[in-house]
Amino acid sequence: MATAGRSSPARPANRLIYEKSPYLQQHARNPVDWYPWGQEAFDKAKQENKLIFLSVGYSTCHWCHVMEEESFKNQEIGEIMSKNFVCIKVDREERPDVDKVYMTFVQATSGGGGWPMSVWLTPDLKPFVGGTYFPPEDSAHHVGFRTVLLRIAEQWRQNQEALLQSSQRILEALHSLSRVGTQEHQAAPPAQEVLTTCFQQLSGSYDEEYGGFSQCPKFPTPVNLNFLFTYWALRRTTPEGARALQMSLHTLKMMAHGGIHDHVGQGFHRYSTDRHWHVPHFEKMLYDQGQLAVVYSRAFQISGDEFFADVAADILLYASRDLGSQTGGFYSAEDADSYPTAASSKKREGAFCVWAAEEVRALLPDPVEGAAEGTTLGDVFMHHYGVKEDGNVSPRKDPHKELQGKNVLIVRSSPELTAARFGLQPGQLSAVLQEGRHRLQAARAQRPRPHLDTKMLASWNGLMISGFAQAGAVLAKQEYVSRAAQAAGFVRRHLLEPGSGRLLRSCYRGEADVVEQSAAPIHGFLEDYVFVIQGLFDLYEASLDQSWLEWALQLQHTQDKLFWDPKGFAYFSSEAGDPSLLLRLKDDQDGAEPAANSVTVTNLLRAASYSGHKEWVEKAGQILAAFSEKLQKIPLALPEMARATAVFHRTLKQVVICGDPQGEDTKEMLRCVHSTFIPNKVLMLADGDRAGFLYRQLPFLSSLERKEGKATAYVCSNFTCSLPVTSPRALQELLQA
Repeated sequence: MATAGRSSPARPANRLIYEKSPYLQQHARNPVDWYPWGQEAFDKAKQENKLIFLSVGYSTCHWCHVMEEESFKNQEIGEIMSKNFVCIKVDREERPDVDKVYMTFVQATSGGGGWPMSVWLTPDLKPFVGGTYFPPEDSAHHVGFRTVLLRIAEQWRQNQEALLQSSQRILEALHSLSRVGTQEHQAAPPAQEVLTTCFQQLSGSYDEEYGGFSQCPKFPTPVNLNFLFTYWALRRTTPEGARALQMSLHTLKMMAHGGIHDHVGQGFHRYSTDRHWHVPHFEKMLYDQGQLAVVYSRAFQISGDEFFADVAADILLYASRDLGSQTGGFYSAEDADSYPTAASSKKREGAFCVWAAEEVRALLPDPVEGAAEGTTLGDVFMHHYGVKEDGNVSPRKDPHKELQGKNVLIVRSSPELTAARFGLQPGQLSAVLQEGRHRLQAARAQRPRPHLDTKMLASWNGLMISGFAQAGAVLAKQEYVSRAAQAAGFVRRHLLEPGSGRLLRSCYRGEADVVEQSAAPIHGFLEDYVFVIQGLFDLYEASLDQSWLEWALQLQHTQDKLFWDPKGFAYFSSEAGDPSLLLRLKDDQDGAEPAANSVTVTNLLRAASYSGHKEWVEKAGQILAAFSEKLQKIPLALPEMARATAVFHRTLKQVVICGDPQGEDTKEMLRCVHSTFIPNKVLMLADGDRAGFLYRQLPFLSSLERKEGKATAYVCSNFTCSLPVTSPRALQELLQA
């Protein structure tokens, strides 16, 4: 693989030097005449009658780096690109709308997708050829990028009319393929059928030995685990309910023991390349940390096992320390690749995270008191974390030989077995392992850090607000709730358009950590609204600060205006009116992030419960009806929406605590609610302030009162309430009824 090296003189910059996106900045000195997505590039393509080459990726994408090093930094290939095409670079995290349109095309025509995404478009932006990573030169198994460029350029010269006709047919097929909608009076699908089918599909794909729902690669998929928790909660006493809980908790334990979990630096890597959760793809994404903090907190809430609470705390420590901005927001991601040493000229995947056995021995030479003579900290640590003298990474999982002789830490045996092997008490073993991790962390701090993508996105900050808020409520950690509020304040200051109340998609870290915005800010997409609204609801329940609730409901109204499809129902992913977007899509798959329509079903039900606006319940049902066919046939593609189907049909329980927010009896009642996993509930505090926001929204609250001066709980459904209870035990019984 060619590399410019760290000491190479800087090439002249192209137009991307003026962009804020860290991904576009990475390509600003390629010998390619790159344009950002925009009118200037589109006009050039039309005026010069040139095809467009569209390259989409993100700044912490390993294979994006590989294609840049091999092709986009190659002078000759750069000249072929610039001479024959108008070349456009898109950061998929800035412009998910553009990414989704062309990824739909690539997946439909190639059966796969991923990044870097490479698509050739006609001058009017219609796709006709696409793929992902291309090697630079031809080989026995692959056509090289240079050859593809030359062949497509020749086709355009020789068969322009045929290509234009082909692109038009492709666009018409994509319109048909991507249509999601329903008739006006179609009902939401029955919950029982959707839940049963989704559970069966998940159960059929489950790895009994290592957890997870595929062989390899293995992704964390929080949407699957949240579905299984809800399925268990609705069927606690059945064998299927027990299996759902076993599958989810086992998967979470195996992930936490695996190499996908950073045992030294905390947090989770993107995914595992093998069945055992061992060798990860090393990038760390903010959206994974936010969702996994929620899932591990729920696992603790359900099981009472402190192991899960510790993992949730570990995730939040990483996010706060390494992805947290001084301004209150969270950065997007850390790269997989880094320089092995300060003197290195070539980055390697995982270099920041992996260990040679001799490094571990040198860092942990101390004898262990009470163990067999000669046993060192290193012996115990290496045994527990699977460190081998010649490395523990299979060559099959290391195609570029970047991890030869290195070890990815993975817990291979239980603490009890490790302690027994070395004759240690469990508490002593815990201290030995903790000391080992601290020393390795100090040594790692001396290594060159991976690239940090300092773009801050509204949607991913929304997921992280949920992570801190839900963990704060469940684990009774006020500092987490405060950090969630800090992030929500950041979104309100920097990602909300003054005057209009519309969200903005992104902002960026500038000099001296000052937050900067693009010259032409990108307006928020559906996912930005949905994840921020979800985060604000979670923050209200954790903090009981009604200002977050009020803002969430305002954003829900704005979301309705900008994205709702009044004909086919559900929400479009992007606003109307952008002539550069060939399709307005509705995402129909829960992937690394849940689809926005999936999450918004529960958001709408929560919004209705907090406001009394019944039309939001109707909208939730219309979304489920619009996706009914997929929910009934392959709910495995939409587990979050399948989960929401159950919530919709059971209606939400409004858990109302009447009491003084500072009173100990009120706090006890709140602790009871936060310690119980109830998938179909909203929590609200009736503090007696009848001029306050909640009382104005929900007049029925004025009829609820404290009994005998004590904090009193009511569990209401459709604004009809149970008899009042004044003890946590009685409330617990009501919640689980």
